[in-house]
Amino acid sequence: MAILSLILEFLSNLFSFDQAHPLLFTQFYFWAFFALVFAVFSLVHSKVLLRNAFLFAASLFFYYKTSGLFLLLLLFVIVYNFFAGKWLHKAKKGRTAILILSVAVDLGLLAYFKYAYFITDLLNNLLGTEFRVFDIFAWVGNQIVGGQTFHVDSIFLPVGISFFTFQAVSYIVDIKRERIEPVRNFLDFGFYLSFFPQLVAGPIVRASEFMDQLHKPYNLSRRWFGIAIFWILNGLIKKLVLSDYIAVNFCDRVFENPLLYTGFENLLAIFAYSLQVYADFSGYTDIAIGVALLMGFYLPKNFNSPYKATNASGFWKRWHMTLSNWLKDYLYIPLGGNRNATLGTWICIFSIALIAVFLSGSKWVAIVVASLTLIIGAIYLLRPSARKVIFTNVNNMDTMLLGGLWHGASWNFVIWGGLNGLGMIIYKIWSGFNMYVRVLVITLVTAGLWALTKYAPAPVWNLFFVWALITSAGAFVQMLIVSVRKLTNTEKFVFVGKKKRKMPDFGPLGTAWAVFQTFVFITFTRLFFRSGSNLDPSEANEKAWSTAKNMVERIGSSWDLSKIPDMLIQHRGIIIVFIVGMLIHWLPERFKRRYRIAFSRLPLAVMALVVVAVVFFVYQFITADLQSFIYFQF
Repeated sequence: MAILSLILEFLSNLFSFDQAHPLLFTQFYFWAFFALVFAVFSLVHSKVLLRNAFLFAASLFFYYKTSGLFLLLLLFVIVYNFFAGKWLHKAKKGRTAILILSVAVDLGLLAYFKYAYFITDLLNNLLGTEFRVFDIFAWVGNQIVGGQTFHVDSIFLPVGISFFTFQAVSYIVDIKRERIEPVRNFLDFGFYLSFFPQLVAGPIVRASEFMDQLHKPYNLSRRWFGIAIFWILNGLIKKLVLSDYIAVNFCDRVFENPLLYTGFENLLAIFAYSLQVYADFSGYTDIAIGVALLMGFYLPKNFNSPYKATNASGFWKRWHMTLSNWLKDYLYIPLGGNRNATLGTWICIFSIALIAVFLSGSKWVAIVVASLTLIIGAIYLLRPSARKVIFTNVNNMDTMLLGGLWHGASWNFVIWGGLNGLGMIIYKIWSGFNMYVRVLVITLVTAGLWALTKYAPAPVWNLFFVWALITSAGAFVQMLIVSVRKLTNTEKFVFVGKKKRKMPDFGPLGTAWAVFQTFVFITFTRLFFRSGSNLDPSEANEKAWSTAKNMVERIGSSWDLSKIPDMLIQHRGIIIVFIVGMLIHWLPERFKRRYRIAFSRLPLAVMALVVVAVVFFVYQFITADLQSFIYFQF
């Protein structure tokens, strides 16, 4: 009886869902789950239909252990889009209407679960109403079970809904564009949309990238086996050693109550968070790629050393690449891209601008928006040749604003997206200036900000002034270098007396400066990103803005410089981890490729010893309560 009780208890735990402890890549239970899946997979991998059916079932079980009854939502998305794709492909008339309906259903579900609080809060502020969210699905569930099992006054965000919804939308749109044909087998389509390694946090995989792999014979060479193990270990180190250590020991505490910490500690927290969020998200992706690779499936690259970018546009070509490409193909180009502006372009930008003006209640915001509108309108009317540039920049800004909103239902995410879009536009304008115009512009901006710090003092002006001062110093040095080279009528040599000597090559130095400026810019935009994360949706807007405002106030206020040495010692662990993490990140890609290949070529016995050593090392950093991946909530 005792053995039977133990077996029943084990089965109960196995098939139960604990919302407080979802199945994570960093848990022992996940690796036990994967070991079992891989063992069965090894028996059926040669039978393609059986293999895909088994992995589909395993993926559904994984999602159940991650999200509970939201498994029903995933199943609905799979079933609906499978038949919608067939319907769209066979239809001879009304294909656009079918597409609109299908996308509306997918995005409607996403909007309901992800933006219910955001939309309700927006309507209440605009109309003065007192609407409250109501979970219709919970109400239906209560009617079915005949009780009050589910809470109808709160809506929970299903894990990974943004990722599998975007995959479903790309599938339907690509069928309409005749880039792909609908999947014939339901099990194949279900497997594609629910493949467990990338199900809850990406990368976003398009059908055109994955469907061809479904019927290929399993083939994993010795080298690719080693590469797969490397990616898994690399992801675990990023997540547990870098991300979780920084989060638990410093960042989470500062962002929870920034006013308890000094300006220096708030600044350190923002920079440390940039490493934390990268290590967390790319760590998940590395593990997903490694696990999928062991089963013979190739997932697209999602990160390419983003903090090596020399401008904001370059950053988004390196960060969350599958999302950036998705937004480009399914939002930016349909809006008109760099060719023209559509009705959707203007509806989007003006709607967000008007809502921002109304909600802010600030005349200064209204003046800025009105001024920008007049300036853009005047350029549009007086300089027809500049219209294409205007269209491109407005479409780019729309894409970044909506991309920010994709990340979370808070105005902080919209601000974050807008700042990234603004950074791209300013860089395009800046790169069109010659060196002397750049120095003039940044000098005038710096002088203006200095005046604001004197006559309208505020922490935010102090921050902008310091940043402008650093930028102007860099621009001035570059101008001097260019001037010296022009005076000597050479780009690479200078005459000292009668001797011709080689000028130092400032190419790498200039690149390093651009990387530094971009990293600082991206880091400060993350202030709004992090402030809007990990929050109850019902209070996200207010709390997120308060956190961001308090951190700006702390960082932009005067510092007691005498205390910095003590704080450096106090937070030396975080600082060391941050420096080491960034140095590894900035290693040349060629060097990283070499040690990946070197690892993959190790004898299996040596590789096993390395795995044991790495696991032991990583174990030293595991916290009492494992941290969820940041992008689970997106």
